[in-house]
Amino acid sequence: MPDPQPTIVLVHGAFAESASWNGVIERLGAAYDSVAVANPLRSVAGDAAYLRDVVGGIGGPVVLVGHSYGGMVITQAAAGNTSVRALVYVNAFAPDTGESALSLSAKFSGSTLADTLVKYPVSTGGNEVAIGQDQYHAQFCADSSDDVAALMARTQRPITEQGLGDKLNGDAAWRSLPSWFVFGDADKNIPAEAHRFMAERANPRGQREVVGGSHAMAVARPAEVAETIIEAVRGVS
Repeated sequence: MPDPQPTIVLVHGAFAESASWNGVIERLGAAYDSVAVANPLRSVAGDAAYLRDVVGGIGGPVVLVGHSYGGMVITQAAAGNTSVRALVYVNAFAPDTGESALSLSAKFSGSTLADTLVKYPVSTGGNEVAIGQDQYHAQFCADSSDDVAALMARTQRPITEQGLGDKLNGDAAWRSLPSWFVFGDADKNIPAEAHRFMAERANPRGQREVVGGSHAMAVARPAEVAETIIEAVRGVS
């Protein structure tokens, strides 16, 4: 018997939350099983371990979809996981061994994220960071409406500095799994040149660059994101 159609597992990144996938899920429709994970945003290893638990609970084949820092998490979680059929990177980091979100975002010029961040200590040690409320719209989701951006700013989930600095351990899963990339050329968090670099070295089965797309394309351009995910599911089904 052939495998059932993979479940789509959506992993948000820093300064977003699981509801940021709502528009994508709506466009996937009833034809595709999907679940949006609440990514802890504490550390790459810990977040990936949690994602592996979610995948284990699904109990069947999955396609992992990561946004931004979520790309770090899906790359780590997919390594050696026989349930994972494909990886989809949505304005996401696709790290190689030893690379971090910080190192990849600084590899090419153009990111303005650092100047928008506010940080504060947490009781478990270190700091966590968030995007300042008054800078969120322009930095994160410039192609969204004022009302949507204001809501996203208020519901964003901060990430620890550790998570941003953690390096990928082990083999990069995109070397052995088929991958798809979709990103916007107006991303202010991760420069478009960095997205092109990561996509080209991964030799993806599909690559889509959206003119004027911000970092938060799952919210602002859900149709393009859903199309890429559907391509991935069909490509491995």
